[in-house]
Amino acid sequence: MLNLLYEKAIAKRGYIQKIDSDNNVDSQLEWVWFDRQFNESSDDFSIAAGDGSFNKKKFLTINFCAAGAESIIYDGEIKKIDDGDIFEISHVPFLDELLSNYMSIYELKCALRAIKEYDVDYYMFDGSILGDLENAFPKGAKLPSKIKENLDETLLNEFERRLEINKFGFVFPQIKGRVLVDVNVDEEFEDKEDFDLHLASIEKIILLKELLENKRKIISISKTSSDTELFEWKIPDIAILDKFTEKQGLSKIEYRRVFKNAPFPFYNDFFKRLQFTVFYVRLQDNKNVLKVELPYKASIGEVVRIIEKINKLSVQGYPYLLSKAHNDVVITDRNIKELLKIAKIYETTNREML
Repeated sequence: MLNLLYEKAIAKRGYIQKIDSDNNVDSQLEWVWFDRQFNESSDDFSIAAGDGSFNKKKFLTINFCAAGAESIIYDGEIKKIDDGDIFEISHVPFLDELLSNYMSIYELKCALRAIKEYDVDYYMFDGSILGDLENAFPKGAKLPSKIKENLDETLLNEFERRLEINKFGFVFPQIKGRVLVDVNVDEEFEDKEDFDLHLASIEKIILLKELLENKRKIISISKTSSDTELFEWKIPDIAILDKFTEKQGLSKIEYRRVFKNAPFPFYNDFFKRLQFTVFYVRLQDNKNVLKVELPYKASIGEVVRIIEKINKLSVQGYPYLLSKAHNDVVITDRNIKELLKIAKIYETTNREML
């Protein structure tokens, strides 16, 4: 079979879609990308960064999963905050979405602790907060109508109260039990992960709001992006900029809001009022382009000052703290095997014979 695929690859050589100069890139770059050098900030400031990870092992009867996050604080010396857990989760079609929510909750809790306990001046968030807000609630999982009707302000207040007390782990499992009792749902539904996904999404959105109340501290940085707003091609903007620019530089700055049709059953006015400053930057010649979001309207001067602060603690064109957090927190397949051995979990996948 592999020989057949090799032949197909040879046959399609040169025909697979790629970016080339025939796409009239240069004329568009003139308006959206500006080569410029960035200094390293001379200001004194404290800064933190965080990242999260999850992984899973599929067995015949269950999924063994792990999720966690870490924040690294630099205020003259390196300090760390982390949180995470392991889970046994049934076979559900939205497993990755559920684990992503778990990971995000850990990331947000670590970020909030860095801001509150260490009073950092800036926090670098891995990924796109704007993207998180535009996909904040589950699409596939279903809930009985009598449960949906009870996801109201009373529930929100209970979430907020418990989150104020619990700085680690999740609070939604405690909420879950209360809601099931209140609406008298039969036991058959009690362990459904659909409910976990919805409640985890609510916990995540509450934490996002709390984080964004510190919006002047937040710097959201993405290594990849599917955004096509700048060039309006099918190819992501970051891919075009990465291929056709080489020098330190900055893209055209755009101001965006959360999609009008993004549903927010809670805090709708708060999220819809937010304005994001979005731009691309290369911190070092011939290194990768990064996408940056600031959850407020920033002037060009403010943008440059933020870039200079990021640049001060960057290595090879990427923020050192983000790189370290990623390397610390990533959960590999080998780590999953080690966790299974430590937890003394022995299951079959039915692939052992292969």
